[in-house]
Amino acid sequence: MAKRDYYEILGVGKSSSADEIKKAYRKIAMQYHPDKNPGNKEAEEKFKEAAEAYEVLSSPDKKAQYDRFGHAGMGGAGGFGGAGAGGMRMEDIFQNFGDIFGNDMFGGMFGGGGGGRRQGSRGANLRIKLKMDFTEIANGANKKIKVKKHVSCQHCNGSGAKDRNSIQTCGTCGGSGQVRRVTNTFLGQMQTVTTCPTCNGEGTSITQKCTYCKGEGRMYGEETLSLDIPPGAQDGMQLSMSGKGNAGERGGPPGDLLLLIEEEKHEFLIRHDLDVVYHLHISFPEAVLGMQAEVPTIDGKAKIKIPAGTQSGKIFRLKGKGFPAFQSSYERGDELIEVNVWSPQHLTSDEKDMMERLKNSPNFKPGPDAKKEREERGFFDKIKDVFGG
Repeated sequence: MAKRDYYEILGVGKSSSADEIKKAYRKIAMQYHPDKNPGNKEAEEKFKEAAEAYEVLSSPDKKAQYDRFGHAGMGGAGGFGGAGAGGMRMEDIFQNFGDIFGNDMFGGMFGGGGGGRRQGSRGANLRIKLKMDFTEIANGANKKIKVKKHVSCQHCNGSGAKDRNSIQTCGTCGGSGQVRRVTNTFLGQMQTVTTCPTCNGEGTSITQKCTYCKGEGRMYGEETLSLDIPPGAQDGMQLSMSGKGNAGERGGPPGDLLLLIEEEKHEFLIRHDLDVVYHLHISFPEAVLGMQAEVPTIDGKAKIKIPAGTQSGKIFRLKGKGFPAFQSSYERGDELIEVNVWSPQHLTSDEKDMMERLKNSPNFKPGPDAKKEREERGFFDKIKDVFGG
């Protein structure tokens, strides 16, 4: 089933402000919140779907990526991309967007319980650049990289405590992470649920900190990551790998790894969208008599036939020798070969005499077809001729 457009899910437009997007998400979150729709799976999915949309559209970087590439820019293959509506966890939604629909809002209205006890703070996202050559981009690649980041402390297993006995239940909230208050109003009793101010919603407190991480539950270190990059990535595209960013504090969820694709230039080929362009230089006799030429491709080399009488600027096409579309099994570009006839700058006396004899020959004078050509024709105007455009 095709993913719904994120703007459609929230009922906003691309030009909507951050406040408008937040307001639209808050409205949908209230409508489909689990506390308001207990046991309703359809409402739960819509709640998750809206959270996924807001996660992207509330981030300027992710929003720009989505506006440019759509769902393909959010990844989704080889471990990349957002969690998806079906894969997002309720605890992650409440953890990440608690400022929008936290316990104060839903607990007072519907009886609470949605947020519950929370872990430590979420780790920051990690952004790195990943260089890829044409072959890796066309075929996909497995890249092993070493990244320096915050990693979970191995001595305390991320808890931040010296040992198990150094963790005690919060005396204010009794370990629930929440404080409930009942007040009398003219409408009757009103119950509100707020985050415990003593433990900040964690339900526990640490009496003795881990001596290695100083109570943070994480340390600065290095990790080797194996990344499966799907075929068809583009220069400037950002892929995300969930949970591979910086470790969170005291057992909090890790951030995401954001990969910015940096396309390395090819020695001979030039990229144009899904197509690649190669400029083939041949001599004047080769253009007149015809020849067989060997040209570079993304995956190696190919031979093409240059017919006799080929004009400079003629474009040949190698179908399917370009780049695949990102996350598409059927769409692929071509290789476009532009022929350029090279004119020698220095001639011997015999060569000059030969050229003098040839220039007066009727066969070496431009014919009617050449006169019909426009004086200035760009390369991509000529491409239209190849495709019949």
